[in-house]
Amino acid sequence: MLFNDCYQKIAKLEMSIIFAVSLYITIFKRKYMSNIKYYTEEGLQKLKEELEHLKSKGRSDMARQIAEAREKGDLSENAEYDAAKEAQGMMEAKIAKLEGAVGNARILDKSQIDLSKVMILSKVTVLNKKLNKEFTYTIVSEEEANFKEKKISISSPIGRGLIGKKIGEVAKIKVPAGLMEFEIKNIAV
Repeated sequence: MLFNDCYQKIAKLEMSIIFAVSLYITIFKRKYMSNIKYYTEEGLQKLKEELEHLKSKGRSDMARQIAEAREKGDLSENAEYDAAKEAQGMMEAKIAKLEGAVGNARILDKSQIDLSKVMILSKVTVLNKKLNKEFTYTIVSEEEANFKEKKISISSPIGRGLIGKKIGEVAKIKVPAGLMEFEIKNIAV
């Protein structure tokens, strides 16, 4: 009888986890499947590699963790099993997000970029008026942004403020630290 009760609790827990994962997937599909985003070839390739890694190695590792936790006894009081199932749900949500991103990805052809104004994939040199110092940034998608590589997101305050500006124009951008002014010095690819 005790074994049967335990099995029923496990089945209920697994059903609730499956429901939660499917809810996450639905939400992520609505949020990310309708948003077309532009990537460099390298950026899209990184996304595809991460997705493939999660679908193959990530899923098999997760299944192994769940199996190991299951072997440790009573699942109704097994925190390790609960944590492994929760981690599985989070991983499946991330896979859904990446699938949406890859499905809506568009590769920008650098030869088609208009160098008369700042746009995505532009390499823009700006003069920070306050610091009187020049910086060069590449405007990229959110997923490719990496400040160490001087790649800033098109959706960041600075990225949004620079978009559409031409050489010689001054962009006044409101950031959390206050108002910043950048003069556009050069636009390249």
